Amino acid sequence: MTRRTDTHPDLADPRIGAPFFSTWRLGTPERQHQAVEAVAATWERRPWPAADLLGYHLYTGHDGSTLMHYSQWRSEQAYEAFVKTHRQERNDEIDTAVPGIERLRLGRFRHYRSAGAPDWGGRVPGCVVIVDVEFEGPDPERQRAWVDAVLEALDSDPRQHPGGIAAHFHLSTDGTRVLNYAEWESARAHIDALAAPGDGIGGPTEQWRRVRNWPGLKSSTVTRYDHAAGLVPD
Repeated sequence: MTRRTDTHPDLADPRIGAPFFSTWRLGTPERQHQAVEAVAATWERRPWPAADLLGYHLYTGHDGSTLMHYSQWRSEQAYEAFVKTHRQERNDEIDTAVPGIERLRLGRFRHYRSAGAPDWGGRVPGCVVIVDVEFEGPDPERQRAWVDAVLEALDSDPRQHPGGIAAHFHLSTDGTRVLNYAEWESARAHIDALAAPGDGIGGPTEQWRRVRNWPGLKSSTVTRYDHAAGLVPD
């Protein structure tokens, strides 16, 4: 069966071969909450759909409108089999409970690298920050090189922000995006880091200037979320 949990996911689990991130727009905090409960109830009423799905987690956006979904699949083939046999009936039930959901995007990724504070494995995040970076055109080598440069800049930064716990970098399978799932102690810690003197997160070092001016870098968005619910096999 399916069990609900408050435990945050392990994004560096080596069994995850196909992590998926998707976003819905609900419009209000009340509808965000309703959607979380509708998804959880729909899944809890059914058997866990596939052994190759390790976990499915829901996050409410601090904008009061969006809901992010993160699912941990062993392979894309396992996900495609789920789509054919289980997804539509679940979506239909959710849409009946919460009409008018706007499904914005489904992103297919691969986990690339994770890094963080020495004790990051034992700290519970109070806020999840998603940094979504887009490049001009597909280039898998550029994706990896940019992430490597970010981690180099973090390691060499003399002003480490104590509220940061860990960063988990994912590369989109189409070669155009990098998604950083960053774990923070709290939203306030992240806000304070952004407001720090100088350039906020990422100081005025040569390594950070290189990251910000990377050739082909098109856009970067930052969104804060709360972990609302996890669904796992019982």
